[in-house]
Amino acid sequence: MESISVFEIIKVGIGPSSSHTMGPWNAAELFINLIRKDHKITDVKEVFVEFFGSLAKTGIGHGTDIAGMLGLSGEDFKTIDTTKINEKIAAIKAANSLKLAAEVDIPFVYGHHLILNTLKSLDFHPNGMIFKAVFKDGTELEQDYYSIGGGFVATKEETSADEACTRTLYPCHLGKDVQFYCDKLGVSFSDLVYLNEESWRTRQETDATALSIWENIKDCIYKGVTQEGILPGGLRVHRRAAKLNRTLLGPDKHYTSRDQWYQMVVEAEASFVNINKWVSCFALAVNEENASFGRIITAPTNGASGIIPAVLMYSQAFTKFTGDDKIIRFLLVAGEIGTLFKKNATISAAMGGCQAETGVSSAMAAAGLTEIMGGSPGQVLMAAEIAMEHHLGLTCDPVAGLVQIPCIERNSMGAIKAITAANIAIESDPTNARVTLDEVIQTMWETAQSMNNRFKETSEGGLAIAVNIAEC
Repeated sequence: MESISVFEIIKVGIGPSSSHTMGPWNAAELFINLIRKDHKITDVKEVFVEFFGSLAKTGIGHGTDIAGMLGLSGEDFKTIDTTKINEKIAAIKAANSLKLAAEVDIPFVYGHHLILNTLKSLDFHPNGMIFKAVFKDGTELEQDYYSIGGGFVATKEETSADEACTRTLYPCHLGKDVQFYCDKLGVSFSDLVYLNEESWRTRQETDATALSIWENIKDCIYKGVTQEGILPGGLRVHRRAAKLNRTLLGPDKHYTSRDQWYQMVVEAEASFVNINKWVSCFALAVNEENASFGRIITAPTNGASGIIPAVLMYSQAFTKFTGDDKIIRFLLVAGEIGTLFKKNATISAAMGGCQAETGVSSAMAAAGLTEIMGGSPGQVLMAAEIAMEHHLGLTCDPVAGLVQIPCIERNSMGAIKAITAANIAIESDPTNARVTLDEVIQTMWETAQSMNNRFKETSEGGLAIAVNIAEC
């Protein structure tokens, strides 16, 4: 089995969906690279893309069509000015053309060159899409891609979009592997991850990457607590993080920078009620940004992108487990837990419902927090198990296909569950646990396979149909 770096699980992303936005965006980039293998971009006459299944059914709400067009245009979601997205899409639709790979103008008529096929699903995965290029000499190139969760993309012949198959020194594909190597080497969970991450980069580079993610997390939360208004999409969901932030800080607190705001949070009243509200505020801030095509940290998906930031920010603002080393170790352990779910179950809501997103993220956050609280490897694994155990069966039924209701609030709930799971685990003897992390991962996967497709990010069941929303 291929090893996965923790920074493939926790990484810079863009809202609103890792599977439905980042995946199609990555697929478009892969298709452009495929064209370049045997052709010149200037040889392309037309490009077509058709989205199927879950990608099509909730494509508008998740920005799947936008991701396809911007990806084909050569834009990078890690660097694009997110405030210009609507402007760029409007220009493509108005001109009925796009600049393929930022090199050559080709005709591109929305509804003809880009189709959301809600009547058909591809066999390999619910999140299927087909790209086709027609060249000036009449030849064609066609490729299917599947968005398999967390921004990862695969073809039928692949298990991931990565061409290289990395093997780490101490491969950990199961929770019991982690426990085995930690016992054998006499190291902590995060020390073991450090050793395995050397397959991709030096320890210094790992530290720098983790701290860069922390800076992005603070940026995202700060932006979220300073933005007012209504989220896009037509549901008229009001942003709440900014108001909650003002209430918690008090009316006499004023700041002009992220770092100044952060210091005020650290110095804020730390009662139990206030801390709970702050955790919700952090999670709401991130997911409101995610719903607005903001730049976020995918961890392991966008729909669950508020949980790890909320729990990590909680640890740095309101506990004694602070500092760069704790931040790095939190992210390393959280990311490694995410790899176990990806390899043995799924992190795609289209495959497993919301348990595969907020459930996995809560398990990741619980493990990371337990690690920096001084938990043993067994306690870390136990925390992840507890958090997932209480997300089992959670459906994905986004109202109007938007990552807003109930998605945003679920991140607040997932963060609180993660903190609770860590607190239980740190006071427990994991040798007495009756359920292992591996068993709960397997149970999650069996639950996912048994779940009706109406509850897997199709907006065809649950709250998505219970809540009546007028067409807009």
